[in-house]
Amino acid sequence: MKFPTARGPASRSLVNLLRGSAENQAEDFSPFLDSVTSGIAQTQSTLADEDLQLTLFILYELHYSGLAQADERWEWNPGLITARGQLESAFEQELRAAVVLPELNARTSDAVAEALFAIAAVDTGPSMSRYVAKAATVEQLQEFLIHKSIYQLKEADPHTWAIPRLTGRSKAAMVEIQADEYGGGRPERMHSALFARTMRGLGLDEDYGGYVDAVPALTLAGTNMMSMFGLNRRLRGAIVGHLAAYEMTSSQPNRLYGNGFRRHGFKEDVTGYFDEHVEADAVHEQIAGRDLAGGLFEAEPALLEDIYFGAAAALALDAMSTQRTMDAWESGTTSLLAPLSTAPLHTVKAPAHD
Repeated sequence: MKFPTARGPASRSLVNLLRGSAENQAEDFSPFLDSVTSGIAQTQSTLADEDLQLTLFILYELHYSGLAQADERWEWNPGLITARGQLESAFEQELRAAVVLPELNARTSDAVAEALFAIAAVDTGPSMSRYVAKAATVEQLQEFLIHKSIYQLKEADPHTWAIPRLTGRSKAAMVEIQADEYGGGRPERMHSALFARTMRGLGLDEDYGGYVDAVPALTLAGTNMMSMFGLNRRLRGAIVGHLAAYEMTSSQPNRLYGNGFRRHGFKEDVTGYFDEHVEADAVHEQIAGRDLAGGLFEAEPALLEDIYFGAAAALALDAMSTQRTMDAWESGTTSLLAPLSTAPLHTVKAPAHD
């Protein structure tokens, strides 16, 4: 991924560090650490802070595909890990304060699944899927894809971090779900590849990270939350709950998303990504609820609160991001940080209807 454009003191200081060599252990980290500490102290919301969320996103990217021209030895640099820990602490604290969890009285894996289905059934904001199906313009469909691309072009890597942290029934369930996400051994069927094809169909840049500079903090926060849950073993319950919530709220919305693109005349090369999730996630939601989350609870009952937390946080942050996007569209403005015309894309017209 190319280096994103800095959005404030912390991300600017981090980018400057990463452009240098990780060999220099005498590097002065105090300006970067000070900017992180100051940013956390001064922000009104870590979730919506452009500088802090971008900083966290860049730090996490060192553990994924990396950054172009950045020394790969930065990944486990103690100074960067210290800063990441500070950001994660503030981020997690705000996420926990934003959700209400059900009673922790489940006794079986089925009871855990039912509680998760109940969490997923709560409607906490406007429906993006219904709007896409009935009203979104082609330009809004492009924006919708740009927001989703931050995660979908590396789907489902953040959840995969959990595999070595699980055992038995929950591990087997996670592997079963992830195998489908990665195309069952067929690279062209990987969900990230299907999403890239959808982006091409709407004239968008399919390169991973191509639109990081275009999306707001709340969009980055959605992916950062997955990375935080997945990369911290102590939050293995949260990443399992997060995946369960994703699978439980995916099938019907993706049917509507596909219908929204078909409404403008787009064909299977564009809708294939959404159509794939209608079928796959109808099965995955049961595996995720009963075998993945329920199996983890049976193996480690103490993780129940975090399982619920991961699910509730996933839905809460998604609702916040959707509300921001819908508010922008209803006011006639872009939901991106800059108008679509300034982002890398090719002019596209909706296909003629048959």
